[in-house]
Amino acid sequence: MSVNIEEYDLASPGAAELFESLRAFGYDLPTALADIIDNSISANARNIWIDMIWAGSESRIAIRDDGTGMTEDALRQAMRPGSLSPLEVRGEKDLGRFGLGMKTASISQCRCLTVMSKTCGGEISIRRWDLDYIASTGTGEWRLLKGRDLLSEEDRVLLDCQEQGTILFWDRLDQLVGHATADDETAQKHFRERADAVKAHLAMVFHRFLRGRNAVRLHLNGRQIDPWDPFLEDTDKVDPLPTEALVANGEAIKVKAFILPHHSRISPEQHAKAAGPRGWNAHQGFYIYRNKRLLVAGDWLGLGMQKEEHFKLARIRIDLANSADLLWQIDVKKSRARPPAALRRDLLRIARTARGQAASIYRHRGKVVQRKFGSNDVFLWNQVEKRGKTYYKINRDHPLVRKVLDTADDRAPVRALLALVEQTIPTPLVVINNAEAPDGFGQPFEDSATDLKTAMAETFQALLEDGRGRPNAARALLTMDPFNQYPELVAAFLDEAATGQ
Repeated sequence: MSVNIEEYDLASPGAAELFESLRAFGYDLPTALADIIDNSISANARNIWIDMIWAGSESRIAIRDDGTGMTEDALRQAMRPGSLSPLEVRGEKDLGRFGLGMKTASISQCRCLTVMSKTCGGEISIRRWDLDYIASTGTGEWRLLKGRDLLSEEDRVLLDCQEQGTILFWDRLDQLVGHATADDETAQKHFRERADAVKAHLAMVFHRFLRGRNAVRLHLNGRQIDPWDPFLEDTDKVDPLPTEALVANGEAIKVKAFILPHHSRISPEQHAKAAGPRGWNAHQGFYIYRNKRLLVAGDWLGLGMQKEEHFKLARIRIDLANSADLLWQIDVKKSRARPPAALRRDLLRIARTARGQAASIYRHRGKVVQRKFGSNDVFLWNQVEKRGKTYYKINRDHPLVRKVLDTADDRAPVRALLALVEQTIPTPLVVINNAEAPDGFGQPFEDSATDLKTAMAETFQALLEDGRGRPNAARALLTMDPFNQYPELVAAFLDEAATGQ
């Protein structure tokens, strides 16, 4: 049916009002800066510098790159809200989609956005959105300020020393700083903490760009950001499942599950780093990438699965092309994605397999080692099933426990103490604490190297007194929980023991 439209009104939105509405997209500082980095990478930047400069209410954030830059016309177009339709066909490596990212991400954090850019051999172009100036005019006009005088000579020099590139200046950081004075220590501490959050987030989101032959170098306040790889692919301790290729609505994706190692198989430093910005439990699940850029970092994607302690070693990578944005319902902030219905069954199957293997490692940690050496003394605690209930008993075959029992003049008090410890384990409190803060439990002896060495020495001596030769005793010590979590310290102790022999 055709409609003959003869009358209409022009209903252009007021600039001041719409800008204030666009500020409420839900960005925080790390996600906003990640959106800006997308543009730099799409512009083939090899180096990106972020400077967070504290000066109270005059604080500023500057993002500079050495990408291809923009001409006068290109910059003017890029500063327009909705500069490119999300339905437009994008370049294969383009990280954008909605034509909103640079503007909405920036004004979510500041009230004054200035962009300076130049192409190779071209002149510097400068444009500014100043929300307070637009509101002060009272006209509702979209006045995009321009001219070299918008920035100081000191600011312009930053780009003069480059052949090409772009710089964004965020001023009047009302969301981050507000009206704080430069000597406000609380506000300054918060500013620094947010800088740390930015570093962790960017290391995670762009980790695949920050490594390899043509790696992008990303700097924060003069220091290069190292990538955070959620899959520990630089170690040989990870058990990856085969890559699967799935197709929905003509869009192909690749899915690969990784089962991370139990902490006893990696160093304490590797284990702490692998936890990620939000901790082990929060980072289990699917990781969705679009052109190698991380969108979702650990989520079960509404497949009816909960994040639980015994599944925390399961992390699954999904790789999408940027042509799949609408199919996966990717939002403007590039922080949310939902799988199409046609893929849910396959993703659920892969998730169940990965979770099953992760739970097996979690629940039966060290059992392979224990079977290999045929020993019953690897663990201090044994799990016992009795009348349908679970109990935990101290392992009387543990060499140190056995030594204490054998050398006691009166065994009755020692046995009574062991039984009392077993019967008074604060299980309800442990369960509650684990549910509230699953990554809040300390590792054995992590705060006392002296106690660790003492326990190691006494256990080693007990093994020797049990009739084992030094080589067998050394191998047993290396496999025992919790000493197997500190292989370097055990090796140093054994070297000392051999020297003092």
